Amino acid sequence: MKLNNQKRIAAKLLNCSKKRVVFDTERLEEIKEAITKADLRGLIKDKAIYAKPVKGISRGRARKRQEQRRKGRQKGHSSKKGKKTARLPKKKKWIIKIRNQRNFLKELKDKKIINKRMNSDLRSKAKGGFFRSKRHIKIFLEKIKR
Repeated sequence: MKLNNQKRIAAKLLNCSKKRVVFDTERLEEIKEAITKADLRGLIKDKAIYAKPVKGISRGRARKRQEQRRKGRQKGHSSKKGKKTARLPKKKKWIIKIRNQRNFLKELKDKKIINKRMNSDLRSKAKGGFFRSKRHIKIFLEKIKR
């Protein structure tokens, strides 16, 4: 029993692919006689023809992986995509570094460990990228004080 045409028309009416169209096995004779769209609409209404539900892609595994990454797991070298600068841009890195250094210099000035002139000199050095980190400033100051 060939029901290719019925299946094709039903797929158009149900707005899905032919793969998803299912015929009720007990009413195949009735479906075979249905040749117009109106006949098939009636059968769809009577639930003799219906569409299988859409199979989605489960996000269960993705959610689990995301949860693990929030804990800091699965972030090794092999799971990194993109360059180091893509993950944390150069500018952002610089902003974090320079703010840290400037705040440290401000603390030193407020505690009167360094004077105004020294502060200005160190700030310009920091702006020029002379210091690698806050620790580097500490080392530099220890060297000077000797």
